[in-house]
Amino acid sequence: MVTGQPASAPVSRTLSVAAGGAILAAVLVVPVAPATAAIATGPTKTAVATAGVATRHGAPLAPSRAALRRTEKVAVAEGFGGAVSTVDPEASAAGVRILRKGGNAVDAAVAAAATLGVTEPFSAGIGGGGFFVYYNAKSGKVRTIDGRETAPRRADEDLFIDPETGEPYPFFPERVTSGISVGVPGTLLTWQRALDKWGTKGLGRLLRPGKRVARRGFVVDQTFRDQTVANAERFAQIVPTRHLFLPGGQLPRVGSVFRNRSLARTYRVISRNGINVFYAGRIARDIVRAVQQPPVTPGATLPVPPGDMRIGDLERYTAPMREPTHVRYRGLDVYGMGPPSSGGSTIGEALNIMQGSRLGRLGATQRLHRYLESSALAFADRNRFVGDPDYVDVPLGELLSDDFAGERSCQIDRREALVKPVDPGSPDGDYAPCDGTGSAPAGPDTDTEGRSTTHLTVADRRGNVVSYTLTIEQTGGSGIAVPGRGFLLNNELTDFNAEPTEGDAPDPNLVEPDKRPRSSMAPTIVLRDGEPWLAVGSPGGSTIITTVLQILLNRIDRNNGLPKSIRKPRATQRNTLTVIAEPRFLDKPVRDRLESLGHEFTSIEEIGAATGVQFLRDGRLQAVAEPTRRGGGSARVVSPAK
Repeated sequence: MVTGQPASAPVSRTLSVAAGGAILAAVLVVPVAPATAAIATGPTKTAVATAGVATRHGAPLAPSRAALRRTEKVAVAEGFGGAVSTVDPEASAAGVRILRKGGNAVDAAVAAAATLGVTEPFSAGIGGGGFFVYYNAKSGKVRTIDGRETAPRRADEDLFIDPETGEPYPFFPERVTSGISVGVPGTLLTWQRALDKWGTKGLGRLLRPGKRVARRGFVVDQTFRDQTVANAERFAQIVPTRHLFLPGGQLPRVGSVFRNRSLARTYRVISRNGINVFYAGRIARDIVRAVQQPPVTPGATLPVPPGDMRIGDLERYTAPMREPTHVRYRGLDVYGMGPPSSGGSTIGEALNIMQGSRLGRLGATQRLHRYLESSALAFADRNRFVGDPDYVDVPLGELLSDDFAGERSCQIDRREALVKPVDPGSPDGDYAPCDGTGSAPAGPDTDTEGRSTTHLTVADRRGNVVSYTLTIEQTGGSGIAVPGRGFLLNNELTDFNAEPTEGDAPDPNLVEPDKRPRSSMAPTIVLRDGEPWLAVGSPGGSTIITTVLQILLNRIDRNNGLPKSIRKPRATQRNTLTVIAEPRFLDKPVRDRLESLGHEFTSIEEIGAATGVQFLRDGRLQAVAEPTRRGGGSARVVSPAK
C-alpha cells in the first residue's frame, strides 16, 4: 500500500485555461531576444533567455518575473561541500541549492530528479520509474530501492499479442505508443521511500525547484528540439501530448523558453496532499483513464491500443528495498542494482571474468578483445537467467561467483573472437575445468529496451552518495500525456519479451500480473577501503551496462581520470552479431586489429550519457558529466575549488 505524509508548502496559484473541458495549452514557447541568446563566459557558454511578451494562441501574456535565466553546462567541477552531476543545468543547480541549504544527498537527488521531470520530460518524470542506489556514510552500507514499474494485475503473456492476427503487435508504433505498454509508475514512491528512510526534508519542499522551473520555463536546447522532432508525428495524434509539446502545431525553437504550467500544478497538488493523490486519488483516476482510453485526436491515423490498468494497480504498488549486487574487483568493492535490473549482475559478472587478466598491462587490442568477449558472455547469462526475483529464481550468487567467472573466462581465446551470439553458461555450482573451448552459437536476443533514460549522481559533505537512474523508457515514453497533468506515461512494459523465446528453457522475462520487466539500468557505487570512491551511471537501454563497465575499466585498469574515462569513445557487445561502436572508436587503428580477430562492427552516433562523482584524495569532490554526448551535461559542486 502506498504511504507518505502530505508535505506542506505555500504555493501560489498558476494559470489554467480550458475550453470545452480540454486544456488548450500548458506549455508556452517564448521567443528569445536574439541579442541575449548566448553570452560566452570563458571556456563555457551561458545561454540567457530574456522573455519580452509571450503569446498563446495570439493572446499576450505578462513576462515571467524570472525572465533572466542561465543555462550553462560545465562538464567537470571540483570542490567541497557536495557535488551533483546530471544532464541538465537546471537539475544540477536544484540539487546544489538543496545541499547549500543543509540537505543531504538524498534530498538533493530528489530535487534534481523532480527538476529533470520538467526539463527532460522525454526521458524521465513521475510517469515512469527507476533504481535508487544509496551509500549511507553513518552505517557504511549500500542500500537500494526498486522503483521499477509493474504490469497491471490483468496483464498476462498475451499482453502484446494482437487478438485479430494472433501475432505480436509491431514494436513501433503499436507496442510503444499504446496504453498496453504503460506500467504502474514507481518514481514518486521511490522518492518518498528514500526521503522517509534517509532524507531530511519533505517531498513538498523538494518539489519546489522543479515546480518553479515548470512555471517560469527553461531554455530549449538542440537536444530537446531534436527529441520533439523525432516524436512529432505520434505526439500530434494524442490530444494532451500535442497541446504540451506542439502548442499551436509548432515545434519548439532552440533558444525559446518552454513552460509547463500543468506540471507545476501537479507538483503543487502532490505537495499539498502527499503521494496518495497520485496512487489512489484524482491523479490516479486521470492516469487510469488515459491508459484505458488513450486521448487520440479525431481522425488519428496512428493505432493506439488501449490498456487495462485499474486504480487498484496503483494502490497496490510498492517500491521494495533490494539487496545490492557486490563484487570485489582489483581490491575495490563494486555495488550495483540487483534484479529485476540486470545492470549490477551483468557488470559484476563481466568484471569477475576479467579479474584474472592484467588489463592495465595489455595492449589496446587484447584489452578491448577481453572486454568485448566478457560482455558477450555476461549478456548471454543475463538474457537466460535474470528477471523479477519475485517471480524468477535468479541464481545471483552463482552468476557473481569467482568459480563461475573462471569457467566462463576459459572460453575466451586471445587469437579469435567467439562466434556470436554465445550460449549461456550453467551457474549450477558444478564447474568444469578450463579446456579453452568456445561456446556454440545460440539464438539472437532481441533488444527493445529504450535508450532515452537519465542518470544523476550526488554526494554530500558527510560522504553520503546517491547513484540514481530513472526513465520513462523510449524517448517520449508511450507518447501519452495525462490530460491536464503535464507528464508523459512510460512504455516500460515493452521491456518484457512479447512472446516466449525459442528453446525449452523457461523465459524469465515474460509478462505476468504485477511483475516487473527486466531492466539494464546500472547505478553503481564503488568503495575503496570501505569509503566511497566513485559513483557512476548512464542512460542508454541495454548499452547502459557496457557504458558503465567501460568507464569502470578506464578508471580502474587504465588509471584514466574520471573525466577522460567518461569522455573516451565507446563500443558495446551485448552478445550480438556485431559490436556497436561510436565513430571515434571506429576511426582508431585498433578497429582493424579487432576485426582480424573476428569482431564485426556497426556504427552508431553515440552511446550513453554518463554522470559521475569521484572522491579525490585531498578531500575534494569531482563531479563529471558528458562534454558532448546528448548535448553535454552539467557538473556542479557546492564550493568550487580555487
